[in-house]
Amino acid sequence: MNALDLSRRQVLKGGAAAMAVGAMSSLGALYSRQALAAGDPTRLAPIPGRYGPLAPVADRATGLPLLQLPRGFSYRSFGWSGDVMSDGQPCPDRHDGMAVVGVRRPGSRPDDKHDHGKGHGHELVLIRNHERGGASPINAPGMYDRGDIGGGQVAGGGTTTMTWRNGEWRSIEASLGGTLVNCAGGPTPWGSWLTCEEIKTDAVSSTGKKHGYVFEVHAEAERTSGRPLVGLGRFSHEAVAIDPRTGVVYLTEDDRNKAGLYRFIPNDRAGRYGSLEHGGRLQAARVRRHPNADLTVAAIGDEYALEWVDIPDPDLDSIVAPSGFPDISAGETLSGPFAQAWSAGALRMSRGEGIWHSYGKMFIVDTSTGIDAQGRKGRGNGAVWVLDLLTQRIRALFVSGHQLAAHNPDNITVSSRGGVLLCEDGGESPDQYGPGARLIGLTRQGESFWFCKNNIELTSTQIANAGKVIPEGDYRDSEFCGACWDPSSQTLFVNIQTPGITVAITGPWERGHL
Repeated sequence: MNALDLSRRQVLKGGAAAMAVGAMSSLGALYSRQALAAGDPTRLAPIPGRYGPLAPVADRATGLPLLQLPRGFSYRSFGWSGDVMSDGQPCPDRHDGMAVVGVRRPGSRPDDKHDHGKGHGHELVLIRNHERGGASPINAPGMYDRGDIGGGQVAGGGTTTMTWRNGEWRSIEASLGGTLVNCAGGPTPWGSWLTCEEIKTDAVSSTGKKHGYVFEVHAEAERTSGRPLVGLGRFSHEAVAIDPRTGVVYLTEDDRNKAGLYRFIPNDRAGRYGSLEHGGRLQAARVRRHPNADLTVAAIGDEYALEWVDIPDPDLDSIVAPSGFPDISAGETLSGPFAQAWSAGALRMSRGEGIWHSYGKMFIVDTSTGIDAQGRKGRGNGAVWVLDLLTQRIRALFVSGHQLAAHNPDNITVSSRGGVLLCEDGGESPDQYGPGARLIGLTRQGESFWFCKNNIELTSTQIANAGKVIPEGDYRDSEFCGACWDPSSQTLFVNIQTPGITVAITGPWERGHL
């Protein structure tokens, strides 16, 4: 390609074999360690890991101690909420899912000639979600809905596109606007980003638009169409991942205790931008010989053979749950796709979140699998499932028994060295390093370790001195999200949702397990 020197196979292949083998043994061993704890939570405290203990580290861009990291690691922040972007707009807030989708060759863009000798080195293209509801709009090349969504509000969600080269952030611009609650999504093998609206609603805006769809964002922001992929269903989407061998798209749903697991079989297997717009078949997973299987509570080693049932109308409105639907409150609604799936015997999860393809397998995170202290299903600390795409068997690899081991994992990513990293969405998660959400790694022996903690607690003076415009406050309980690696796994990119900051972390990765 001219503008993009990218094969998504290049971006994704590095961690494939290592992840498929290493993650399985790691997660299973971690469960064994939890079982040995036998009710003594202190024994679950993760080991320091080869990277060593955590301590506050100053941001190379602002000098502020935003993160706690092991010795030798550094980071550079960028794209704070309120920063002026390259297109002149203020950067939107509520950063969420993200991926590296492209690698540009030097000189492939007209502005490279003004780079004054700094044009050497490949430039990475990242696309980042903004999980915003009704808010000031993101004015972008791809605009979906400019109408009133109710109460005089407009859809404030969308995506921004960022570039990184030679260890520095280069630019940021809006790419998609007019959407709602863009939570996670996933990269495509052809170098674009699928962004998902995490909202279940039948409301129609003043321009006749509905929400709850998936949208494709081009790696070149100005080429983004803003058209919804209606065939992928209208429900509270979380994340997507594509099987590069078949082109089949797998999707998770985040709707507590009434969430399905889906796949979309496209009519057009060309694997290029816009090919998913040509329709296909949306299906939901059903456990063979076990209709309406309940996966909201799981144990390590639980395994099921899956089959798939068609969803006749992917755009169907929600319905009130039938009387007796388990573990939800009276009057709650099922998304149209899930209602059709459930009536055909499909399974249910608690809250499907992150999903990642590697080496013929889909790693699927259910953030709240388990039972809480009140005995309520689907309110535990979370689980990780793996779906073998050849055998269509799904197995529980990890079920967190205590928040010290993992507190509601969300996104999952893997380095080319086979290191497994989980983004935690469990609030403060207090431990020996104080309150703060964590990035959790796993060793080859299945020991968990805390690689990073959110350390953002800023005064108005600190913020002003850094040239930022966020409100002062304690943001340590804000979740990590959107973790992803560059193709060589030398730089880890990750977001802190609130106040809205993206960081690029570098350091001696080979010293430890990531």
